[in-house]
Amino acid sequence: MLDDRSKLLLKALVERYIADGSPVGSRTLSKASGLELSPATIRNVMSDLEELGLIASPHTSAGRVPTARGYRLFVDTMLTVKRERLDAPSLAPDQPQRVIANAAHLLSSLSQFVGVVMAPRRSSVFRHIEFLRLSERRFLVIIVSPEGDVQNRVIFTQADYTQSQLIEATNYLNTHFTGLAIEQVREKLQQEVDTLRSEIATLMQAAVQVGSDALAQSQHEVVISGERNLLSVSDFSGDLNHLRRAFDLFEQKTQLMRLLDVSSQADGVRIYIGGESQIVPFEELSIVSSPYEVDGVVVGTLGVIGPTRMAYDRMIQIVDITSKLVSNALSHTR
Repeated sequence: MLDDRSKLLLKALVERYIADGSPVGSRTLSKASGLELSPATIRNVMSDLEELGLIASPHTSAGRVPTARGYRLFVDTMLTVKRERLDAPSLAPDQPQRVIANAAHLLSSLSQFVGVVMAPRRSSVFRHIEFLRLSERRFLVIIVSPEGDVQNRVIFTQADYTQSQLIEATNYLNTHFTGLAIEQVREKLQQEVDTLRSEIATLMQAAVQVGSDALAQSQHEVVISGERNLLSVSDFSGDLNHLRRAFDLFEQKTQLMRLLDVSSQADGVRIYIGGESQIVPFEELSIVSSPYEVDGVVVGTLGVIGPTRMAYDRMIQIVDITSKLVSNALSHTR
């Protein structure tokens, strides 16, 4: 357990390092903490904090910087979020894809780091399906989900279809299968194929197949905005390896999805410090995330990815407000 003096000095050190990015020496720490302590006493405390693995001494400096463990203690027990006015525009109710894209951009612009949003988990149920003739044997299938998502897919058929046949197929699917999962529709169509005219059955089966493919592709989509912001962050701009690892994370997305999926099970804003676990294996990156809801049910996660040396109090506000804006916009699109 740290005594109050050690806690105060660690808090002052982390805040000073976040503010200017330079390793913090005993003289700077004495001024930042406001404690009337001798340089020798402060050095002793810093030595104790270093032994505990809370701060470390870079090879190039006599000052100290926080470790992942030090950041964790800071955000868990010492961080005070001062509510400041954020000029966050509202997110208008719209198709979910647009709301998600706008939210990622909003997170990025407010934080000046990287905004990331895991799209809502979509059901495979459809609310409406429609056919539009584009040219001979080429048709657009329009699939609308209960959440208001619209998926457009082009299909090519062996036979051509008249407008009346397209209307017949549209009416049959919407009358008999609305509210069912795509897989259920596929099974039922297979059972009813003998009672339907073969050419219409073929068209409907093709539509169900592209609908299934479209919904599968849209699952667990991650939208990222503002990757280029990291180019202006000193922690990254001076080290190409750090930048490369960060951009690999954004490009592959698999690890991001795993992290965001874990975050969706949390209650409220969570902070993942880089290097403290396999969740965020890169020491130079941290993530502030929060789940968002539709009609009171958690459907996805969003967050800010930035340097471990970030203003966590401000990021918490940005993520918390954006989560509420997204929840409100998506709940009103239904």
